[in-house]
Amino acid sequence: MEADLSHVWQMWVVLIAIVAAIIAYASEDIPLEITSLALLAGLLVFFQVFPVEAPSTPNLLDARTLLAGLADPALIAVLALLVIGQGLFQSGALEGMAQLSNANAVRAPMLTLAVMLVVVLVVSGFMNNTPVAVIFIPVVSALAAKASVSSSKMMIPLSYASILGGMTTLLGSSTNLLAAGAATRAGMDRIGFFDFTIPGLVLAGVGILYVAGLLPRIMPSRANLSDDLSGSGKQFIAQLQLGYGHPLVGTKARGGMFPALKNITVRMVQRGEHPFLPPYEDLVLRPGDTMIIAATRATLMEALKQDPEIFQDLIHQDGGPSDPDEDGEQRPIRDLMLAEAIVAPGSRLIGRNIEQAGFRMETDCIVLGVQRRSRMIRARMSDIRLEAGDVLLIVGTRDSVRGLRTSRDVLLLEWSATEIPDVSNARKAQIILAATVASAALGLVPIVVAAVAGAFAMIVSGCLNVRQGARAIDRQIFLLVGAALALGTALESTGGAMFIATQVITLFDGFGTAVVLSVFFLLVAVLTNVLSNNATAVLFVPIGISTAQQLGVDPTIFVYAVIFAANCSFATPMGYQTNLLVMGPGHYRFSDFLRAGAPLVIILWITFSLFAPWYYGL
Repeated sequence: MEADLSHVWQMWVVLIAIVAAIIAYASEDIPLEITSLALLAGLLVFFQVFPVEAPSTPNLLDARTLLAGLADPALIAVLALLVIGQGLFQSGALEGMAQLSNANAVRAPMLTLAVMLVVVLVVSGFMNNTPVAVIFIPVVSALAAKASVSSSKMMIPLSYASILGGMTTLLGSSTNLLAAGAATRAGMDRIGFFDFTIPGLVLAGVGILYVAGLLPRIMPSRANLSDDLSGSGKQFIAQLQLGYGHPLVGTKARGGMFPALKNITVRMVQRGEHPFLPPYEDLVLRPGDTMIIAATRATLMEALKQDPEIFQDLIHQDGGPSDPDEDGEQRPIRDLMLAEAIVAPGSRLIGRNIEQAGFRMETDCIVLGVQRRSRMIRARMSDIRLEAGDVLLIVGTRDSVRGLRTSRDVLLLEWSATEIPDVSNARKAQIILAATVASAALGLVPIVVAAVAGAFAMIVSGCLNVRQGARAIDRQIFLLVGAALALGTALESTGGAMFIATQVITLFDGFGTAVVLSVFFLLVAVLTNVLSNNATAVLFVPIGISTAQQLGVDPTIFVYAVIFAANCSFATPMGYQTNLLVMGPGHYRFSDFLRAGAPLVIILWITFSLFAPWYYGL
């Protein structure tokens, strides 16, 4: 839309608002939600008092127009995809992939991790890359631990691989969906699922060589804070009581070990008054046996996910995290959490064993294991008298675990609380994901329809509950994109997009379209690391379209440039969600992202500047 001279001062107000937004979003002092709400409120009030008039309407920027972004189909699709990703995580739908890679992690650690990054890149092309990162963070962390590699060497490469994969298809990133939606609103044809896949694959291919080949070798090696506090390699002492029907009854020791208990050390088998100590030559487990085992938290978590019946004596007992069914029998409920708690100094638990303390009855949580750093324990849980500083591995419902916050006897380690996926729903979640991707990729329905239907299917099928689905919806994304869309609409309606496009063309007049495209890509790539990829994409799509129209070239080329450049959010942690997700697990500083991401931005800029003019015939 061409600018009217009467709107020039309003255009400058919008431009000042954009600069103020960039500064506020880049600042860590102001919450992102406050900035977004302030922008929305400011625009609503300003254009209500000073309307942008046009012959056909008294105000081009009324409240309905400015708030339309909050109901934008692209934004709804992004939020629905986050729900689908949460369903995949809660159901453990990708656990098989992690187990497949575990076998090779020790033999060829760096190669296995590099292959995993390529897998992340490929998967990110067919589902939103944010939930992909959420799913693969524990997978890559486990692989790194198994390969004796610091997680700080792999977490940033994981984030970058998911972003690179998101460049290849329309569904891969929220940036792509929002930019495509902005282009459609500007009057362009709808962008298809694979319309920009070829240049996206070129950029992703060049980028993954740097990310998987070089980056893990130059990233710093740091101990994770959570590892320092809990000792990820430290073992917990746990107890298995074998009753009739227990899956381990009848298991025979082979070579002194029990193959069914992978990565678990059996410290002792108590049969009546007689203890069996390792090695267990030809010992066959019977009902009534008590097994004292030692395993890391990760191993016990894996056992709970894959075969919870191993712990049936704990999970099924009355007074624990279980629900009675119609016959009055106890069955484990979904929505269990695993957490760690430290026995506090002065605790009433000190000097008492778990049963004497009545921990289960008082907290509705069960103690799965005990960790004591001073010495190795080889005794039944009922014989272990707790000491101050002992770490308890606890299983309970979400509410029960949170209730430990007010306990005077234990100190709950908040960061350690992890939901236990219900792998029985994994196949359903995989089918829902496949149907969502296929229906969108084949053009059977719009992406927003497929995504919302997929999110509904995740909830109604039991892959996740309503609370988990609601928690997956990111309010920061909702408000940020809503505010950015309002700014973009105001920028276009006041003529600001045309003004910026004219200035760019005038500045580089005579250098050719290829140079203008290259400079435009670099400008967007820099700002996406300062502002945010979603906001940058929405703001620059109208500017790119105006620039292309003035140059007399296909506007789609500049829209694709916005998509690729806005995805180059590698140099700052706030550039993209996946960067923020890995910041804690990798124990990173701001400078780590700048050091690792700035070269990648430059590499992709050079690659695009060389490939795009040839590919599009500029």
